[in-house]
Amino acid sequence: MHGGKKAAKKLVDGSNPPSSVLQEHEYYEGERLSRLVKLIQRGIESARILDGDTLPEKIWFKQQFSIGVNDVTRVLERMAPSAEVGNTPQEPHVFFGSRKAPSVQLQAILIAADCNPRSLTKHLPSLALSRKVTVIFVKDKKGGSLRLGELVKLKTAIAIGIKAKGGAINQIVDKILQGGGKNLETECATLSEMPSVPCQ
Repeated sequence: MHGGKKAAKKLVDGSNPPSSVLQEHEYYEGERLSRLVKLIQRGIESARILDGDTLPEKIWFKQQFSIGVNDVTRVLERMAPSAEVGNTPQEPHVFFGSRKAPSVQLQAILIAADCNPRSLTKHLPSLALSRKVTVIFVKDKKGGSLRLGELVKLKTAIAIGIKAKGGAINQIVDKILQGGGKNLETECATLSEMPSVPCQ
């Protein structure tokens, strides 16, 4: 208990906060989270229609998303750190021995903020920050991991990385990130004009 007071005192003094602590934690919860999930689901539906139903659903999801803490961590670690990238937005290839393997880039990461134990996802924000990947924290009464699981048709998912592929999903996530999530109502209204499932 005494150690906790010291750690809190260090943060109040402003001396060296841990690197995993982000300056502005923004949580999507409640109605805002529902709209975010609906928007991404709409993007998934439209991307799936555009790609055709040639691939099985599970394989298609693996092409669009990194699913799970281990997979998201692996993709982030294989991405070039932002200091090494320089002015170019992405490195096209990574060398593995004598072969060239295409590098997968993540556009954003969705993390269940209420996962237990917290140490499962503690490393992801700092790793994403070093790769200049946006982190979106999801918090829900019934569990953020359940809401994330809904997106990829699994029971639960603690972390989901959205791969940068330039598709409909990426366009929707771009709009969400540019607006800071503040214009979810407008995006939802715009998307509800298209034929499919309504936003609310």
